[in-house]
Amino acid sequence: MAESKDFYKVLGIDKKADASEIKKAYRKLAMKYHPDQNKDNPEAEAKFKEVSEAYEILKDEQKRAAYDHYGSEAFEGGGPGPGGFGGGGFGDIFEDMFGDFMGGGGRAGGTGPARGSDVQYTMQLSMEEAYKGKDAEVKIPLNEECEPCKGSGAEPGTSSDNCGTCSGAGRVRQQQGFFTIERTCPACGGAGSTIKDPCKKCGGEGRIQKNKTLKVKIPAGVDTGRRVRLTGEGEAGVRGGPRGDLYVLIAIKPHKFFKRDNANLHCRVPIPITKAALGGDVDVPTIEEGRAKVKVPPGTQVGQQFRLKGKGMTQLRSDVRGDMFIEIYVETPVNLDKKQQDLLKQLDKSISDGKAGSKHSPESSGFFTKAREFWDDLKE
Repeated sequence: MAESKDFYKVLGIDKKADASEIKKAYRKLAMKYHPDQNKDNPEAEAKFKEVSEAYEILKDEQKRAAYDHYGSEAFEGGGPGPGGFGGGGFGDIFEDMFGDFMGGGGRAGGTGPARGSDVQYTMQLSMEEAYKGKDAEVKIPLNEECEPCKGSGAEPGTSSDNCGTCSGAGRVRQQQGFFTIERTCPACGGAGSTIKDPCKKCGGEGRIQKNKTLKVKIPAGVDTGRRVRLTGEGEAGVRGGPRGDLYVLIAIKPHKFFKRDNANLHCRVPIPITKAALGGDVDVPTIEEGRAKVKVPPGTQVGQQFRLKGKGMTQLRSDVRGDMFIEIYVETPVNLDKKQQDLLKQLDKSISDGKAGSKHSPESSGFFTKAREFWDDLKE
């Protein structure tokens, strides 16, 4: 038996090192000995492999426990390939060892029916459709059971034979050091049987791809990221197994007026400077394809908000609606002719002279008063 390797010594760490210390030591050594950094140094490449092997064992609690108890001999022997792992590597051997018992979802095995895969379909909706809800149809390609062979994969009138490698079990055992590893049979892929005369329709797969049209009821109030589940509408199972599920993922398209915040809507509404100064009524769009009248008071400022209660989005599975918030944007006039410019100059003069400035434009007047005081203080 080969001498046990000291993986702790390889990484230069104590046996009580925690996960962060192990990772830190590995990163430092991996950067030092990486083949890309040492192209003309074969010893560095060997050292890099040694460091990587040590890290693969010590970073995993189960592997580390086995190493601490048995030493590196627990990971040697039992077949061809580097390190005696039959070419599968550390990940393969431990997935096979602990997968079925620790809830690992790696590989399918055995001869029983296998559940079909779940399928996800992304559906784009307008914000109006999300507000109202929608009865939609989706057309998606799915693996369906082959009708001629009824999912068996064998040509009608023929049958499959037990696999000679696993004797129909779908699994084979292999000795790996101190462990006996059970793997999916490489000859039959876990099916437990082999097909001599494959079905001409599906080529022995037992399933063929078809386009399937399904009806989906999208509830009112859905938002981006919400999934609608259709149980049993995914791909057909293998060897008579149950179907998977279909998940319809919702994506709401951007709207030309509204921005959504959960059940509330925000709408930026530009108004002319005269409307902001004098006040008046403004018609704004609403999500139910209507309009609402907003009364803008005289002296309305940029960024001022008005709340329209109950004019937002429908809340999911509820009759309650969110609110709509109108944010005012005061638009400065452009492309003025000379007469219009003269009128504005007269207006500016009448509201800016003396005390009138602080009366009509209190914020700007107050700002520049403080600015002048600031500049005067700098001169002293």
